Parts: sequence; C-alpha cells; structure tokens
Amino acid sequence: MLQQLLWIVISGTLLTFSVIATAQDNVGEDSTVVYPSDYFMEWAPVTAQDMLDRIPGLSGGGGGRGGFSGFRGGGGPPGGFRGGGSGGRGFGGGSRGSEILINGKRTAGKNNSTGGQLTRITSGQVDYIEIIRGTSGELDVRGSGQVINVVLYDALSTSITQYEVRAQQSENNTVTPSGSVSFSGQQGGLDFQLEARASDVFFRNISRENSILGDFSPNDEIYEERATDGSNSTISANLGYEINNKSSARINAQFTEGEGDNETIRRTTDLKVLPNLNVFQREDSPSEIENWEIGGDYEYNTERGDRLKFLFITNAFTRSSTRERFDITGINSEDKNLFLDSGSTTRERIARGSYTFDMFGGSQDIEIGAERAQTILDSKLVLGVRNNSGTPSDAVGGLVPVAVSNANSSVEEIRVEPFMIHNWIFSPRMSLETSVLYEDSEITQRGDVAKKRDFDFVKPKMDFRYDLTPTIQLRGTIEKIVEQLSFSDFVAATDERDEDSNVQFGNENLRQEWYWNYEFNAEYRLPNDIGVVNSRVYYEDWHDRIERIDVSPSEDDLQGANGNIGDGEKYGIDINSSTRLRMIGMPNLLVSASVNVEDSKITDPFLGIERRMQYSWRGRTTLSFRHDLPTKNLNWGMRWSNSFDGNRKTYDLVDIELSAGDPYWSAFVEWVSPQNITFRLDADRIISDGEFCRERLRFVGRISTGILEEIEDQCSSSGPQVSLRVTGTF
Repeated sequence: MLQQLLWIVISGTLLTFSVIATAQDNVGEDSTVVYPSDYFMEWAPVTAQDMLDRIPGLSGGGGGRGGFSGFRGGGGPPGGFRGGGSGGRGFGGGSRGSEILINGKRTAGKNNSTGGQLTRITSGQVDYIEIIRGTSGELDVRGSGQVINVVLYDALSTSITQYEVRAQQSENNTVTPSGSVSFSGQQGGLDFQLEARASDVFFRNISRENSILGDFSPNDEIYEERATDGSNSTISANLGYEINNKSSARINAQFTEGEGDNETIRRTTDLKVLPNLNVFQREDSPSEIENWEIGGDYEYNTERGDRLKFLFITNAFTRSSTRERFDITGINSEDKNLFLDSGSTTRERIARGSYTFDMFGGSQDIEIGAERAQTILDSKLVLGVRNNSGTPSDAVGGLVPVAVSNANSSVEEIRVEPFMIHNWIFSPRMSLETSVLYEDSEITQRGDVAKKRDFDFVKPKMDFRYDLTPTIQLRGTIEKIVEQLSFSDFVAATDERDEDSNVQFGNENLRQEWYWNYEFNAEYRLPNDIGVVNSRVYYEDWHDRIERIDVSPSEDDLQGANGNIGDGEKYGIDINSSTRLRMIGMPNLLVSASVNVEDSKITDPFLGIERRMQYSWRGRTTLSFRHDLPTKNLNWGMRWSNSFDGNRKTYDLVDIELSAGDPYWSAFVEWVSPQNITFRLDADRIISDGEFCRERLRFVGRISTGILEEIEDQCSSSGPQVSLRVTGTF
C-alpha cells in the first residue's frame, strides 16, 4: 500500500511539474524571493505573523515539512507548561527546516526565540520579507532549508503597545482566560520589545480501558478522568542596539513560572468475579515549574567586510511534582497507597565565537570559531508505598520508603566544539557549503552513581545547491548528525505511561546516538506567485540508536530503560504543495497539502527480529486551506491531518504496545475590524474527538518468553476545544 501511495504522489508531482514548467515565472534572476510590504496590503495584516501566513509554503512563519499557513499551534493549553532546559545541541549550525531572522539577525535564545517575536511586530514596521534560498557567509545561520528574513523600516522614534485577550472553552464548558501586553519600538539606535503574558491552564482527558487475560477471559474495565488546573506567567525582553555602522549588540531575557494540580479519578471494575466488583481511586499531583533564560550577542564588522561575532546563552529550568494515590474506601474515607515525589533542575551555559572573512574576491568565505557548552541536570526522586511490614516515614507521606536505584544524581556534560565552515558561490546559480566540526565532550555523573566518560566526534557536512532556473532549485546534502542526549534517561524518573509501574530506571551507560543523513530536495516556485511545490527524499544511516533495553537487577525485578541497541536505517519521502487557486478565479484561496511516507528497520534487542524503529512514524497526510475575503476583512480555513496507522509498535522488556489515532480536525475564522482589532475563533479536534488508542500486550516475564499474560485495549480523548482571541494595538 505504501509503495502504491508513493507512486501516486510521485506521479502527481511529476505531472504538476510538466504542466507548469513551460509557464512564465516571476521570481527573477536571484533565487531570493522578496515580498514587499505593499504585497500584503489587500489582506490588511496587523502583525508580521499575519504577513507570513499569506506567503505560500510557509507554516505560521516557521515553514517546515507538512506546513500549513494560518494555523498556529495545536490543541494544548494556551501557554501551557513550557519545557525548559536544552532545546537542542548548543547554537548549532542551522536546521533542516526554516530559520527566521529579523533584520538579518537571529535571537540568541532557545525558549525566547526569534519566531516568538513575530506577533509583537506590527505590519506597519515591516519593510519587506525575503525568503533566502541560497547560502552565504553574510547570513546569521547556516545549513537551513531556507531563511526567512523580516526586514523592518529604519524608523526614527516609534513605539507601539499591543494587547491580546483570550478565552478557551474545553469540552466540559470550563473557560480559561489568558492575556498579554507588549511594548515595542525604536529610539535612535535602540530597538526593544517587552512582553508580559499570563494564562490559566485547564486540560481534561478521559480514557476507557478493557482488558482480557492471556486465555482471552475477561479481566477488568478501567474508566479514568484526568484534569489539570493551573496557571502560567511569562515576562520577556528583547533589546538591540546599533553602536555604530560597524558594531551592534543584542540581549534577550525571559522568565516563566507556573503551577498546576492534576487530579485523577479512576474506577476499576473487576470482571473476574460475579457480581463484578468496583474499586475507586483518586490521585492528586501538584506541580511547579520555573524557567529563566538570558542570551545575547555582539557583532563587529571590519572595513574589508570581515565579521567577528560572540554569542552566549544561560538558562535554568526547574520542575517539581508530588504524586499521591488513594484508595477510596467509603464516603469521605481514603487510604493512601502511593507517594512519589520528584524534582529536577536543568542548567545550560553556552558561549560561541566566530570570525568570517571573504576570499578570492568574495566568491568564497570561511567562518572559523568554537563553541563551549555546559549542561547540568540535578535530579531527585523518593518513593513510598503502603506496606504493613515496613516502618512509615513522614518523608514519604507517612508510607514505607522504597529504595530506588539512581534516584539522586547530578549529570554534567562539558562540550567543546571548534568548527570551520567554507562557503563557495561558483555562480549566481550554484553554491557549495562545506563544514567540519570536531566535538569533544565529557559526561560526569555523581550521586547514587559515579561515572565519567569522554566522547569525541568529527562531524563533516556538504550542502550543494543548484538553481536549474530561478524558480526551480535542487539541493543535495550529506551530513553526520550527533543527537543530544536526554539527561533524564540517565536517572530514575516517574513512569507516566504505565499505571502498573511507578518508576522508570535510569541508565548511566548511554552514548550519543548519531547518523549519516543523505537527502535530496527539489523546490519549484510556481509562476505569478501561484504557490510552491517541494519534495525531499532522505536516507539515514543510524548508529548507537537509543531505544529500550534490559537493565534488570535480577530475575525477580525485571526493569527496562533507554539504552543503545545498535545500528539501523531510516528512509522516506516528503512532498508538500501550497497553491493559490488563481487559475480558477480564486486568488485568495490558498490550498496546502502534504504527504510524508517513512520506513525504518533495526534489530530488536529483546526478540532478535528486524522491526521498525520506535517512535518512527509510518507517514502522515495533511490537507488544509485558507480563504481570505479582503472586502470583508475576513479570513477562515480548515485543516485535516491523519497519520498512517498499522504496525506502529513500541517494544519494551515485558510488553508490546500498538498505537493508532483518529484524524485531527481544526478550523479558524478571523475578522479585522475597521479599528484594526483582530477577532479570531479557533476550534480544535472538531468533527472527531481526536481519540488516541493503544493496545498493550503484557507477558509473563520477558516478551521473549511468548507467554501472554494480559491484553489491554485503551482509548483516550480530551474532546473538542474552542477559543476566542482578541488582539489590537494602540
């Protein structure tokens, strides 16, 4: 089936190319595509984000595979509890998707990123937007599929205040408010953006599970309702200063804190006895987070055009959570049976310096530099259970303490990475970027486990781009990629996937997984700004892949953990299109479609069979449209997304899970008043509930025994969600 679908997609793409290849293009001789501010006038955009949403092929300014313009985010709570710590491996050398620059500069931040500033920049501040499809030493990023540069007017003295008020309604009619206010402007050489945001958070999920025993006789039914109620607030600042015509500096800061309470009500019906017996449980899990980040950069340009640049980031993310479970024994009567308290702090400090200079009359340039990064995770966990033979302790909620291996640990990585990047522009239509990075790192673990190890990698890359015509670009890339380790895999952590397991073991012997990436990209920008068609074919040769392994301390205590399982491979194709239906007289209807097909193989460490890599999707199809009605200052759209189900399995030491999900539907309608106030209504998980299902096969002992103990069939959904957002400026 996948081969047939792949052939249909490829045939359709080739047919599209053949039909339109003879049409007149309007891109020009330069592969950089420029959208001046007057291009967007008929749609009356309010922010820079609104402008990006009207450009074919971009997804809310972020681009990427399977993108869709007009939909910003999924169905999670607004603001939510934002993850912190390391969002990637250092500053990196660019990404596979699109990078966003403002006035040619990238924000030195991870949580406080350049893309997050787009909704705080008004359309009146934007001079033009350019999509840079080539590569150059003048760019602030390297190795990206394309670079989106938002260029602002050189205003003398301006300031703008922007506000946003939002209300979100969940399936049970709970309404959660949120709001933000930002102040941005420019005074001489200083430009600034300040924002404060606060939101209430509510999330509700209902799951139903039916299980049978290994002999296919009934076991039990479980009904579970989880509700999270909390709050989240963030303040951020982005400052830039043009010191003179040769040097400039920027500094960015963000602080986030939040708290929430997760309450779970669970009813378990025992089907093995007659009459059936109901058991009720309640869980209470309060949690808190705190995240701060400071980043900055300084740039100096010499008389001959060389560039010296320094960047830094320092951040910290702290999370704490306490989980208590109670058996409900009667009216207003409970009996605690579990206490699980966990907390972690991740800190990251990164500094990077580089020097870029031209060679041979400007056709070549070289960037040399080095990056140093320190990442630290401090983690703790305590477990208490009800046990009549033990001694209760107040430290574990009055229950009996249970010793957990690797529960209190500090993991630290110090990484030094010198690099050299060479950019060679052969002609206006052809360029080659090559780079060599040497990574030397030391990982030290202290606490319950003491261990120190050294690693080193040489990471070469070649990126070749050829503009067959100004509208057709071909690109080939070969790159060695070393993935960032998740430090939480080194230490014991709470198990949130399996109710029958309280704690997941850590593995102090992890190594970085890495792979060779080979890919070919083709992009065709349709004539007269009709749209974009692009495709990507890739092959990944994986080494030291991290999945589940056996770390059992004994045969009486079987435990799995994340570990290196060996080598594998992954391959696939992505095809995306974004088209304005001008050919049928509807130039303001933007239709987007994508098909992603992927497969992989690796040897399973438990069964010795060849299977797909875990968490590797088989593929996904997305269809969407955005329709602007300029005369009414109105736009609306819908999105449908569906993953390919079937044989999506997760293998662990004692169980195998098969997962599947419903298609995801969402829609929006947006109106801009004559006073430039935007009213936007979003609806997520409409038409279907977006139900996610999994079938878990539990075995007696290891899965290699083949002795089936239980089959659990569970489906869960958080239901539809509607939100209204009002934004404006003054």
